[in-house]
Amino acid sequence: MHLIVLPGDGIGPEITEATVSVLEAVSDRFGLGLRLEHDIAGHESLKRHGITVRPELLEKVQAADGLVLGPMSTFDYTDESKGGINPSMFFRKKLDLFANVRPARTYPGVPHPAVEPFDLVVVRENTEGFYADRNMESGGSEMLVTPDVCVSMRRITRECCARIARAAFRIAATRSGRVHAVHKANVLKIGDGMFLEECRKAAADFPGVTMDEYIVDAMAAHLVRAPGKFDVIVTTNMFGDILSDLTAELSGSIGLGGSVNAGTGHAMAQAAHGSAPDIAGQDRANPFSLILSAAQLLGWHAERLGSEAFAGAARAIETAVAEAVQAGEATVDVGGRLGTRETGRAVVRRLTA
Repeated sequence: MHLIVLPGDGIGPEITEATVSVLEAVSDRFGLGLRLEHDIAGHESLKRHGITVRPELLEKVQAADGLVLGPMSTFDYTDESKGGINPSMFFRKKLDLFANVRPARTYPGVPHPAVEPFDLVVVRENTEGFYADRNMESGGSEMLVTPDVCVSMRRITRECCARIARAAFRIAATRSGRVHAVHKANVLKIGDGMFLEECRKAAADFPGVTMDEYIVDAMAAHLVRAPGKFDVIVTTNMFGDILSDLTAELSGSIGLGGSVNAGTGHAMAQAAHGSAPDIAGQDRANPFSLILSAAQLLGWHAERLGSEAFAGAARAIETAVAEAVQAGEATVDVGGRLGTRETGRAVVRRLTA
């Protein structure tokens, strides 16, 4: 498996270094033959090349089997005419990574605000919705009608609703067999109505999976009250963006939330959090989110190939992270006592023992 590794900005190089060490360890243990090719994007690329993502980098990523993307300072990249392309949005769009899959679970040893332990997955549509870069060929999706009136547009298509629904049902079929479709069709009758129609069609094709439906505000309340009730949550882009952060924090820290952006032919591992420039270079950043995201990337590849070796490697990383967290061999934010580098080494030790 050929992976392109882009360290990113802020804490990105530190957590990427820890993640690479984990990938190398699991590759040796399971005979994966991973080939990791390092390159740059973001501020380092802007400094060297005058652009955050070079055209030839896209070609390189398209030719590879996957991408590991470190956190990017996305708020810094506002003017594409000056080279400020948002790498995260760029790769999601160019590679058609339509499914953002965000597991969230509680870990023994990590204090959390949830009223009970839980283990769920948010499956978020990733290519349309209110996000301007994903619903307009050029220009913005907001219009200032008067100085005091703004109109924002959202694109929803049947094709994108259908494929995210089916992705969620496929995931649920490997878990407890339950899908929860989250919407606002009581108000957004056409767009979210279309989304629900496609979820119901997918349900008919997966008779072993049950589906229920929740209005998004009710789902937020239910997640706070009883997250253990839920398994695979599927929803549109903006609702999924919000609910996946909520569930990650309910688990104890967004630093424990993995995230893979997956399409038909490409996938990208990406930490659920940002670049945290205020702690960059201090050996304090939690690397688990990117490590768990890399495990998801291996799992995605395993499903494509039908490979037990890659599936086993993904499970081994997840187990090693859980054991390290429970042992307190983690960063301070999740109750540990180690720095970034030593936290990565704690996972590697478990993979090589």
